[in-house]
Amino acid sequence: MVKIAFSSPFSGVKEPKKDTEALVAEQDPEVATHGSNNSTGRCLLILLGIAFILAGLIVGGACIYKYFMPKKYHAEMRYYESQSPEHVAEPYYLPIAEDADIRVDDNVAILDVPVPNFSSSDPAAIVHDFDKLLTAYFDLQLRKCYVIPLNTSIVMPPRNLVDLFIKLATGSYLPQTYLIHEEMIVTEEIDDVSELGTFIYQLCSGKQTFRLQRRDQIIGLQKRSAENCHSITHFASEFVINTRFCEG
Repeated sequence: MVKIAFSSPFSGVKEPKKDTEALVAEQDPEVATHGSNNSTGRCLLILLGIAFILAGLIVGGACIYKYFMPKKYHAEMRYYESQSPEHVAEPYYLPIAEDADIRVDDNVAILDVPVPNFSSSDPAAIVHDFDKLLTAYFDLQLRKCYVIPLNTSIVMPPRNLVDLFIKLATGSYLPQTYLIHEEMIVTEEIDDVSELGTFIYQLCSGKQTFRLQRRDQIIGLQKRSAENCHSITHFASEFVINTRFCEG
């Protein structure tokens, strides 16, 4: 017996492959929906991670600015040339300008006194450290440091000094104060400045550093005409201070 077979005209044509997701959808619609939800969840997690990173950068930048960036102020004060009002027939005012880096959290005031235009005072950088109760002067002309106990009866604490500088800078407070003179004598050289606190160490490290003592506290010491003296004029309160230091 002979079998006769007829080939279909479509038997040699292969069906095109269906897209995998379409096949999955045809086979199980719940699986396709679950895959779409996973994709959306991943996007949300990525966006949430980016938001956390940005928030961290903003908060970190704010902290760095607050704790590491100095808070600088600039102000000018005017004072009488004479030391007391009865010596002033016609009041004559002289200005003195300062830049200040006042760090309230560290209880330190760092002052930058430029070259004055009206006297022989030396330019200087000054640190008033209220934790160590020390003041350090770095004479920019002599390139030497001088350290003395902090005079808390004259120098304002950093928080009060901030208020003074803001008032002076905005013009809301224009004091016409007088000049206070301090007479100092160089007594000894300090070999190790690391014990004077971080800020004075940063100011005086690698420089000749000397200890000062007020002249009136040295018994029997008389002024000598041959003394080598320098002075620094600055303000750290409502008074202008002229600190004169001499090598005895």
